[in-house]
Amino acid sequence: MAEYNVSVGNLPAWIEPDELLGPGPWVRDDDRGRVRARAQLEVDAAADLVTRLRALPLAGRFLTVECSPQLSRAALRRAKAHDLERRRETTPGFRRPGTRLDQEGRFSLTPEALALELGRRARGRSIIDAGCGVGGNAIGFARAGCNVVAAIERSETRIRLARHNARVYRVDDRIRFIHGNALALLAEPERLGALKASILFVDPPWGRDWARDLPGIRDMPLLYGAVKLRARFDEVWAKLPPSFDPAELPDASFSAIFGASRGDRQRVKFLLARLPGGA
Repeated sequence: MAEYNVSVGNLPAWIEPDELLGPGPWVRDDDRGRVRARAQLEVDAAADLVTRLRALPLAGRFLTVECSPQLSRAALRRAKAHDLERRRETTPGFRRPGTRLDQEGRFSLTPEALALELGRRARGRSIIDAGCGVGGNAIGFARAGCNVVAAIERSETRIRLARHNARVYRVDDRIRFIHGNALALLAEPERLGALKASILFVDPPWGRDWARDLPGIRDMPLLYGAVKLRARFDEVWAKLPPSFDPAELPDASFSAIFGASRGDRQRVKFLLARLPGGA
């Protein structure tokens, strides 16, 4: 088969090309603090990359994809059809029957496998989940052996759903759910009693149009407030949209969290930012 010279630009340096782009072998070139990856690919692999990645927002910039010679319309149509089919098999949210979600939870819930991955990365440390929603992240932390000293949610409906879902996963005795405004409670430690934690975790709402709107720190009040509280914790962790610009949190370390199913294994589901604290 004919080979195509493919080049993908504006990659953040902390993403391995193979994870996002698939098998290469990829040659990495530094491009003013970003990475350009290039390889020779067969037609279907080249068309897949062009379809998946061209103009995709990632870490504050849009990816660029160049391909030579030019791909045929037929190859691009095949790639688009394959991509649509692949999107049907994505990493599920809660897997156990009996869990309950509200409308927001249906599109914002951290998939179960990825919530467990966050828990494994925390390595049994103590966590405050500020804005726990329907409980996905708090449950993942608890199942991975972390001490969830508080999971706070301002919506009475969502905290009720979170408690129910924790019971389904049999970790309700390992999570202290608190109904209230997380930032207000954390700003007045005496209201939380003697609760202390190593990690403050936030999963701020992004909005459904994050890929178009490119939300920043001031668009996410929960994140903005958590950063102000960082001195009281060892670290602040934030689950952020793939489009978030790391330059807005210059002293944070970033990693890309990919899907766990066949359909999204090479898609960045979210970025994990880890900010050093002062505790």
